[in-house]
Amino acid sequence: MTAHDGGAEGEMTGKSISPAGDARAILGRPAGQGSDMVLERLMTLHPKIIDLTLDRMHRLLARLDHPEASMPPVIHVAGTNGKGSTVAMIRAGLEGDGARCHAYTSPHLARFHERVRLGGTLITDAALTALLDECEARNEGSSITFFEITTCAALLAFSRAPADWTLLEVGLGGRLDATNVVDTPRLCVITPISIDHQQYLGETIAEIAAEKAGILKPGVPCVVGPQLDAAWAVIEARAAAVGAPLIAEGRDWQCWSAGGRVLFQDENGLLDLPPPALLGAHQIMNAGASVAALRALGASDEACAMALSGARWPARMQPIAAALLPDAPADAEIWLDGGHNVAAGEALAIHMAGLHDRRAAPLHLICGMLDTKDPAGFLAPFAGLARDVRTLTIAGATATLPAEATAAAARRAGLEAAPAADLGAALRAIAEAGAAAGEVAPRILICGSLYLAGDILRGMAPLE
Repeated sequence: MTAHDGGAEGEMTGKSISPAGDARAILGRPAGQGSDMVLERLMTLHPKIIDLTLDRMHRLLARLDHPEASMPPVIHVAGTNGKGSTVAMIRAGLEGDGARCHAYTSPHLARFHERVRLGGTLITDAALTALLDECEARNEGSSITFFEITTCAALLAFSRAPADWTLLEVGLGGRLDATNVVDTPRLCVITPISIDHQQYLGETIAEIAAEKAGILKPGVPCVVGPQLDAAWAVIEARAAAVGAPLIAEGRDWQCWSAGGRVLFQDENGLLDLPPPALLGAHQIMNAGASVAALRALGASDEACAMALSGARWPARMQPIAAALLPDAPADAEIWLDGGHNVAAGEALAIHMAGLHDRRAAPLHLICGMLDTKDPAGFLAPFAGLARDVRTLTIAGATATLPAEATAAAARRAGLEAAPAADLGAALRAIAEAGAAAGEVAPRILICGSLYLAGDILRGMAPLE
């Protein structure tokens, strides 16, 4: 099962009041410079951060002369887990074939402008500010959510800049997501579906799958990654109802690892590909969906190889040099991951177990989560694998779980856990405990939230 993109956590906190209260966490720094000032204003235009409907999108897009109808051909990607990694791989493959790609992803990690790529390059602050100002003016003070109006700004940017493709990642769900305004995308992709965002999408896999399958369009092919039976039944029924051809894992294509390589098989033959640059066994299925998408788009075999070897996606099993975290043990092996749902915990634990098989090392977790997540479910797969968990309250996120609550959940999941005041305190505690126990070269996984990952990466090199 794939994990690392687990839905649009970011501003999707579920809070119904004071959306501007999360401004620092969402914008990546205190407002007051360039686009940040506009973004903070836009967060006050609707009383709810999440309010799923397409009415407000259609209204503003009409006032903007329908930019969604004049973008380069669209590849629309939905699913619970693996969306961002899949977008990154498809983009790497298309760019490997010489194509220029727009891309819209969410949430960001360090700065909001990471969400918008124009022809492969992150949008500049000046360009983003001008687009946001224009959308705000055309909106004329009407009620609209932060994600909706910023999505309109991205679509407007894509309609005005030359490119060969537009990649759109669904923010939440699919059927009523702000990105679901393109009548005829060139291709859709649905990555694995699991339980997440139940308060918006439904309590069961079938209900959630129905929302994800809402991106299917008549006559538009859809690549479908591995699914639970309940999700597949819903996707298949919806595809039949609207007339969307499916390109399904296990039926139309297969992908597996062998001998350090990745093998992909479909009706066009067998591809022998390099291992994914994005780490983790779960990335094999993301790679498969990406290659299936590229084959459906007519990309070359070389592009398929570049999709795997050339993709970059921060905070998805990202190694962090200990020297970049001053309080970390000097010999520590440190990993950062933003996965935050139960499927993410399962995939991360599998990967950590694999690392232990290759080099035995004591595993310590540092975990901070939002109060809309299931910390015990996320952490349970680490029972018997991780030595302990240091838990954090995520600074600047109003929806953060207090460190004490996350620690209590970890104990319920069978882990030794203690809250820490901040990341530095957690790292020092690990170092001190390791020194007392004579540990050598500990392995540390920082996990549980993209907010937490963003806080860490914000103090490091810019994300490109």
